[in-house]
Order: sequence, then C-alpha cells, then structure tokens
Amino acid sequence: MNEKKEVNKRKSTPKRYGKNLKTSAAVTESARNFSAKRGEARKSNPPMRRTGGQRRYGKAPEKPLKIIPLGGLGEIGKNITLYEYDGDMFLVDCGMAFPDEETPGIDIVIPDFTYVLENRDKIRGMVVTHGHEDHIGAIPYLLRNFNLPIYATRLTIGLIEEKLKEHRLLALADLHIAKPGDVIKFGKFSVEFIHVNHSIPDSVGFAISCPAGTVIQTGDFKIDTTPIDDYVIDIGRFAEYGKKGVLALMSDSTNAERPGFTASERLVGESFSTLFKKAEEHRIIVATFSSNIHRIQQIIDEAARCGRKVAVSGRSMLNVVSVASELGYLKVPKNVLIDIETIRNIPDDKLVIITTGSQGEPLSALHRIAFSEHRQVEIVPGDMIIISATPIPGNEKLVGRVVNELMKRGANVVYERMYDVHVSGHACQEELKLMMSVIKPKYFIPLHGEQKHLMKHAALARQMGIPNENILIAGNGSVIEVSKSRLSSSEVVQAGRVLVDGLGVGDVGSIVLRDRKLLSDDGVIIVALSIDRITKEIVAGPDVVTRGFIYVKESEELIKEIDQLVRDTVEYSFKTGKPDWNTVKNRIKERLSRYITGKTRRSPMIMPIIMEV
Repeated sequence: MNEKKEVNKRKSTPKRYGKNLKTSAAVTESARNFSAKRGEARKSNPPMRRTGGQRRYGKAPEKPLKIIPLGGLGEIGKNITLYEYDGDMFLVDCGMAFPDEETPGIDIVIPDFTYVLENRDKIRGMVVTHGHEDHIGAIPYLLRNFNLPIYATRLTIGLIEEKLKEHRLLALADLHIAKPGDVIKFGKFSVEFIHVNHSIPDSVGFAISCPAGTVIQTGDFKIDTTPIDDYVIDIGRFAEYGKKGVLALMSDSTNAERPGFTASERLVGESFSTLFKKAEEHRIIVATFSSNIHRIQQIIDEAARCGRKVAVSGRSMLNVVSVASELGYLKVPKNVLIDIETIRNIPDDKLVIITTGSQGEPLSALHRIAFSEHRQVEIVPGDMIIISATPIPGNEKLVGRVVNELMKRGANVVYERMYDVHVSGHACQEELKLMMSVIKPKYFIPLHGEQKHLMKHAALARQMGIPNENILIAGNGSVIEVSKSRLSSSEVVQAGRVLVDGLGVGDVGSIVLRDRKLLSDDGVIIVALSIDRITKEIVAGPDVVTRGFIYVKESEELIKEIDQLVRDTVEYSFKTGKPDWNTVKNRIKERLSRYITGKTRRSPMIMPIIMEV
C-alpha cells in the first residue's frame, strides 16, 4: 500500500498557473513508444554478417551524455550547467557572483552565455535547484536574449518573479511550478525533482535520465534531520536510484574541507533564545542573509515569545520577507511585524530589527547603521547586534570594519565565533560520503566550489572506493562526456565571466578594469596644451592637473619639471618630422611615464590633451 501511494505521489501533476505539465506518466508512455520504435527498427535492420561466418550486429555506436559546466567550478557563484544528449539540451541553474577586489566598480558578475546562445535551438528549457542569487541571479540577463521555459519549486519561482519584475521581463517569462517527485521531459531527457535540505526552503536536487544513463546532481544540500519546516531530505529517493544504478554523481563541494556533519538550523534558534534573554531592556538588531527564510522565521518566533515587535530593513530583505510570507513559507504572528518607519514609537526592550549587511557590504543596511547613515536606525549604547552569518572568504575585513564601528558606538556585538548564531547550509565530509554511499555512482564529478574544494571532494570519493580514473575534476567550459564505458573531457567551449556595471552588460573589460585599478592605486595626470596648426608652436599650456597622485601646491618643483619635459617632447617631435597628433600624444605619455616612475616610483595614468588652434 505504501509503495502504491509513493508511486501516485511521483505522478502528481505540477501546474503553471492552471496549465498542466508533463509528468512521470507521460515519461512512461514516451518510453513505451521509444521501445516499440526500437523493436521495429531492429526488425527492419537484421544483424549483419562477416565473411568467414563471424556475426557482427548492426549496433549503433554508444552515444555519450555531454555535461558542460559554464560556471560554478573553481569559484563560488554563477552556477550554470548545460546537459546535451543526441541533439537535445537543457540548463540547470543560472546564477551570478559578487565582485571582488579585482573588479572595482562592478555590480555583479554573470556567466558568459555565448555557447548557450549558439545552441538556443536545441535547448528545451531550464530547471533550478533553489532561490539563492548564485543560482537564479543571472536569469534576467539570459532572458533578455533567449526566452525558454523555466521549471522550479514554488518559492524559487516566486523569487525569480521578483527579479524579473525589477528587469521588466516578467510578462515575457515562461515559468512553471514543480514540486519534489515531479518529472519534467526535455526531449530525450527526463528530470525528477528530489527534495533536499539547504538554508532556503524548497531546495531540490535532480535525477537526470537519458538513454546514456542516470546522473544525480544534488544541488546545494545538507542532511538536516531536524529542519525548521520538518521536511527532511529525501535520502530514500536518492537510495532508490542508487539501487537501480547511477552513471554519475555531481555533488556540492562547498564544505568538502570540513570534517563531520553540518549542525542543524535549530541550533541557531537555541542561541537566539539565550541571547534574547541576555538583551533584557535593550534593542536587538540581527543581520543575516535575506534568503535564509528559516533563520528569519526563528528570529520572528523568538521575538514573538519575548513580546517584541519586528521591523525589517534592507531592500532584498523586504522583498524576500514579502514573497515568503505571501506564499506561506514564512509564518508571522499577527501584529508582530511593523514598518521600519514606526520604530521610534516602540520601546527598545520591545523591538527587534532584522537587517541585511552580514557581509559588511558598504551599501547594506547594517553598514549604514554602523556609520550613522541610516535614516531610521541610530545605534545607542547597549544595543545588541547579532551578525548571524559567516564572512564569505574575502569579506573578513569588511565585516571587521563594521563590527569595530558598532563597538565604538557602545553596541554589544555578537558574531559566529562567540556563539552558535550561524550554521552552514552545505554538507560537510560525513554527509558528502553518506550521499556517495547511498547513490553508489560509477563516476564522480565534484561541483560548486573553488579548486581546493573540488580537489578535497575528489579525495573523499577515492576514500569511498571510487577509482581515480572514474573521478573527473573539470573547469568552466569543459565538455564532459559520460557513457557506460568511459568518462572523459577533451573539448572546451567558450565560458567565463561577463561584468555588469550599472545598465552596461559586458561593456567593461580587462582594459577598463586595469585603468580603474591604476586610478585607484596611483591616480591620474592630465596634461593640456594648445598648438598652432601652422607653426606647430605651443601657444597655451602645458597645464598640468593631477588627481590622486600628488598635492600640486606642495609639489611645484615636480610640476615645473613635467611642464618642461612636455615642451621639450613637442618641440623635438616637430623638429625631427611631421608626426600626427596621436604620435605626439604617445611620445608625451611614454617620456612622462618613464620620468615620473623614476622620480616617484609611482605609475599614474597619463592623459595628454592637445588642442589645435
């Protein structure tokens, strides 16, 4: 009886605003038709014979499944993977990454979609594992060039909708709601959604089947036996595929360096309970990731138990709380949530503020609060600030700066190292090994992580008995070919990063970034002069203007030397020939650059401006 119910569950029909999707029943019927056609083909193509009596059957060469990661390998962020088999393709995820110190002024980083757009006629759709920015953040930029059906769970679709509204693309989007157990068809592929635990509800992994075999892509996951929503990872379904036989496993590598198991999210709730009691008559401000809905739920629940009101600050936090509440993933008791504009009317001991800025981002709400730039919130001595997140590698200094500033203002700051106010949403080593043991893959391909994470995950696979020749550490753009007889990668397609700066997408390249870095490091020198078009004599200037290089009033001697060097260069250029203006500018830049570097050991950007009169 239980088996029958489970089968019926997996055949349930996902809907997209009233439209039925293809389900596992449709997949079964398609499989029957495929088998019938294959039988007819065999009848019409009998076995061939060799001369000499040896039989050779007319069997077609084995077709490999191609897996092409276009982002997410050797890095954290911009996850996107393309699957291809016999002319059919589909995508898994389409995420963004945040800029680093090597990309000054850049807003976000998205994958290079060149190969996707070259194959748009073969791509049947996209499935999405969950609603984090590194998995959905680049979808609007892809849809600008190429519209395709997108399948995801209810919360993930809700978050994608919010992003598409911002980009004014929602009316054109083809969004489909699916749920764990549903099977989606993409040509010769069938993709089953399998529930996993993560730091955001409605997260899934995928069982991807085609004639070449079955591949499991876990998505971001952890094994939490006591999740906040009581919806435990469907490890049994993964095990069922393991019994049937799995060709390859592609698994989350983020915490592959961490031994043991990842702690349950409920541990954070216990810490909140302790800290809220310690706050006593003081105000509480909690900074966390806006997408961590389970964390937000626990904050709201504890605030309600303590008789406190809750205000939300930060645009992304407001958006996620609104979507999650509307869809029922966030349950807010009546009269607990208030507008941030009204907090002045609430006593400190009756108020909790949930805010963005756990990574110390310069424009985030917590950063503005720390530096007295927030319109509604001003730190007062005794405020308890809880930073409920771990700094992403590279953000430690930003977070430290915010913590120091908050402490200067008399706040009591609590962060991860002091209390259990954050747990990861990714599996540690024992969970990763458990997943391998139940799935029993023939091949293993680590995903989602920097090179050190991928390497460590591969080492865990070897510990689990997977032969080294059956493990492949790939890079972005690698064309991975998987079949029952081999795992290989020799071809590479175009992949990389595209920088988004304001409304510009891809118009900032390495030269612009180099100039920005040069400006930030050594400043700029602008030399302006006017030259008579007939006599080629300097009639005005040179005027020397510097920014970020030296303070002119304290460096008059150096400015005079620059002035004389420019004059000498112009006079020499026209005495020895008839150069064009570009040649003169380049000579000024070269000679001035050598002189200033030798004089100051700095390399500012030099910009000659010549006006002909």
